Amino acid sequence: MTTRARRRRSTSRRPARRPRVRAARRPRGQAARRRAREQATTRLVLAALVLAAVVAVAREHPVATATLGILATATLVYLACTGRLHLPGSPGPGQDVTHTLAAFQHMTGTQFEYAVADLARRDPAVRSATVSGGANDRGLDVLVVLRDGRRIAVQCKRYAEGNRVGAPAIYTANGTYRAYHRCDHAVIVTTSRFTRDAELANASLSEPLRLVDGRGLARWLGGGRPPWG
Repeated sequence: MTTRARRRRSTSRRPARRPRVRAARRPRGQAARRRAREQATTRLVLAALVLAAVVAVAREHPVATATLGILATATLVYLACTGRLHLPGSPGPGQDVTHTLAAFQHMTGTQFEYAVADLARRDPAVRSATVSGGANDRGLDVLVVLRDGRRIAVQCKRYAEGNRVGAPAIYTANGTYRAYHRCDHAVIVTTSRFTRDAELANASLSEPLRLVDGRGLARWLGGGRPPWG
């Protein structure tokens, strides 16, 4: 038998391959929509169970439930006013950065100076607020000029919560705002707090400076009186 005939014979004995049948795949869009519906249904069921539990507890203990509700509301209001809680629609760090204390804490030092200047301009009594900070600012970051002619030297300290403003800042601002900057008053604004030594040093001055800590800044942001008011 020739070689060609042997090849033909071996080839004819091979079984024929069956075509593969692929399972029909569900379109990705339909699968995603199905998962979204299942998640939405799960959340709805959980919300209904929580609501039913709250209603049951409120019926059994109405006084305690009302007290807890008042405390929870007061806590939310406090957190929102201090900038520690962003309510829906409230500005965040990447939005209007002149409205919340938390936004101030995410700024650089220069951004904080400009934000304080913008905040000062909200006061109708302010004629101008100019950023003057720099390497040799000598305790003056923002110069505020009131419509009655008074000049306010504002020093801005954007510090983290654990980093407090010490007594040297008091001495620096007190020693330059009148003689060097020809201002009538001086204000130190910080996102943090002042040390006890700083408060004592300020109290010992014949004309104490206006110290605005994080809480005072939050009140000012919320529509309170400016430090020169």
